[in-house]
Amino acid sequence: MKKNFNVVNKSVRKIDSLSLITGKPMFVGDLKPADALVVKMLWSPHAHARIVSLDASAAEKMPGVHAVLHHGNVPRVLHTTAGQGFPEPSPYDSVMFDNKVRHVGDRVAAVAAETAEQAAAALKAIKVVYEELPAVMSIEDAMKPGAPIIHDEPDAHAAIPVPYEPERNLAARVAMDVGDLEAGLKASDVVLDREYYTDYAQHCPIEPHVAMAQIAVDGRIVITTSTQVPFHVRRIVAQVLQIPVRRIRVIKPRIGGGFGAKQEVLLESVVALFALRTGRAVYWKYTREEEFVSSRTRHPEKMRVRVGAGKDGKIRAIGLDCISNSGAYGAHALTVVCNSGSKILPLYRSDIIHFVGESVYTNLPVGGAYRGYGATQSSFAIDCHMDELAEQLGMDSLEFRRINTVRSGETSPVFRALGEGKAGVEQSVGSCELERCMKLGAKEIGWKRRGRWQDKTGRFRRGIGMAALMQGSSIPEIDMGAVSLKINDDGSFNMLMGATDIGTGSDTVLAQIAAETLGCDLDKLIVYSSDTDMTPFDVGAYASSTTYLTGMAVKNTAEKVVKQMKDVAAAMMECSAKDISLSDNKAHGPGGRSVTFSEIALRALYGTDQFQIGAISSAISHKSPSPFSAHFAEVEVDTQTGKVSVLRYVAAVDCGTAINPKLSEGQTEGGVLNGISYALTEEYRFSPKGRMLNSSFLHYKIMTMRDKPEIKTILVPSYEKTGPYGAKSVSEICINGPMPSIANAIYNAVGVRMRSSPFTPERVWRAMKEQGRI
Repeated sequence: MKKNFNVVNKSVRKIDSLSLITGKPMFVGDLKPADALVVKMLWSPHAHARIVSLDASAAEKMPGVHAVLHHGNVPRVLHTTAGQGFPEPSPYDSVMFDNKVRHVGDRVAAVAAETAEQAAAALKAIKVVYEELPAVMSIEDAMKPGAPIIHDEPDAHAAIPVPYEPERNLAARVAMDVGDLEAGLKASDVVLDREYYTDYAQHCPIEPHVAMAQIAVDGRIVITTSTQVPFHVRRIVAQVLQIPVRRIRVIKPRIGGGFGAKQEVLLESVVALFALRTGRAVYWKYTREEEFVSSRTRHPEKMRVRVGAGKDGKIRAIGLDCISNSGAYGAHALTVVCNSGSKILPLYRSDIIHFVGESVYTNLPVGGAYRGYGATQSSFAIDCHMDELAEQLGMDSLEFRRINTVRSGETSPVFRALGEGKAGVEQSVGSCELERCMKLGAKEIGWKRRGRWQDKTGRFRRGIGMAALMQGSSIPEIDMGAVSLKINDDGSFNMLMGATDIGTGSDTVLAQIAAETLGCDLDKLIVYSSDTDMTPFDVGAYASSTTYLTGMAVKNTAEKVVKQMKDVAAAMMECSAKDISLSDNKAHGPGGRSVTFSEIALRALYGTDQFQIGAISSAISHKSPSPFSAHFAEVEVDTQTGKVSVLRYVAAVDCGTAINPKLSEGQTEGGVLNGISYALTEEYRFSPKGRMLNSSFLHYKIMTMRDKPEIKTILVPSYEKTGPYGAKSVSEICINGPMPSIANAIYNAVGVRMRSSPFTPERVWRAMKEQGRI
């Protein structure tokens, strides 16, 4: 177990930081050719309708228009837009253009023209006749007998053998039972049964979805796109266009934020088909309104939690029933609701566990991947529930969590039962410093001074709440990442990897792992990522996999290169390779002798027994080691208005070895602020006919740096034996804590339990009023 690192566990500067802060052309929009055609989309004005007729003839004749796409002139190929591994666990319920629209903002027709103004004018010339259909506007309505069927097309189907019943608007279902829940609850001394609800939210990346396609000199399609999953983009575009994968190259430049939204394949097939039909470069960028309505969202989720405990404070039985709103299509429907169980239920020890997760279609915007991925929703429900249960038992809620949460070496039947569209992987918890996270976080926030809400008076009342959290690191037995590495004449290294840096700093983190293994300085690494022609395969940036999974691929590859370098150095110094060590850009041998990496490279490239020192290697995860975290929030509630202000926030996190502590802190603080925003302000508002009413930053409030409270991150080190230099993930767990921590703090301040998000001033005030707290 190595803990004295040279490059790893150091807060080095991001390798792309200078280019970013000086505004170098690094994003898709910067790379757009001056003569690229511009795409504009005609969106459905109806929540549910059939297209009776569509006439684009006038639009096609307008100045500057080069092509129009619609359901009448494109191939109908069922697929999923979810950028997941093949075969995808999401249903095949999407086509490029359909003769039916399923939500306001669904696709109707697209125009490619010389200018955006010409394309917009052409959209107005397209004549569409709709037959409006009854719409489904809620989870409850979707499940009613005789509800309108949203996906009545006969060819919609699941790509893998999982429950899929579109005839009753069921996009996905997963379930598990260990023991008898009803019997377990009946045998418990205290039983708590509550319902919770989390609303829509949008990722709000500073750069909306954007993609460009060009035809290369060899006739291949080159797609430059802001994506988290370039290899999945290539596969799905090939499927939709019915062309071989070899005809497509996907390049991911720098991304202006993803957060899961860009794990979706939305724009790429459209620009690619336009490029094929026109022979021109084609560019399409969403507007902010389109990003809100026609991109992807966090799945709203309705949850019922039932927990029974004994008088000793130990949990006897846990039941969690989740129904998520998938919206008009089933992208990520199964895996998000499955994660609502798999990423939170193992946190609390219990001999009896019940879980049912269902995802239903509605005629509202489409759910997708979003940081936290189902765990954000259920962490709110479960942790608020545990807080209230502790109170009913007469216990301090921190102590209740301490005696009931999982520890190193323990396991849970949930690991084995819940996988991604199949059974999970049996595993035990490796590194776990959750108890220390709780201890340090409680000390930092001042847990002992929280008091009781009954003793607090005055207009402004303060409270402290907490949450205990776990997540995962990659998808075991499914995810894979690969890396190639070669040495250059001067002792530098080219490292090529399919992993996708979406602003998280993964290029830097992976370079640190390589430099640590090779024994060189970080600036000796030349990193190039995310080009399907040039870099090895990687599933992409999702499931908290990059540091843990691709990091192991980097380490494996670098170790192969180290072996080759030692062999060459041993020949140069006439000693055994076993006596060679690498550090400080040199190979060190017996008697104080050494040769530089440059000398080794020159010997291999130009000297005796010439060969290229280099390797390619991959890694697959066989477990998903959990990061753990304890979050604490101190809030102030204005009892006259209901406004909740977060005064201070503490996040103590066990992510194993933090490869780059500053970047880990940045991930944590960014996720916390994102989570505070989701808890307090973010919600979609709809008209009775399903049109979003607040699709702009004027009316959809997200937290900015001006709203940021004091946030304290405490990195609590552990060492995960299966991860690169002891590392686990850090990027998702941080968003799961604010909603339950703040809800519990509100209760500690004014005595009301908030079970539906967001906690707006009006909702908090009404809750206080209804419960006689004011």
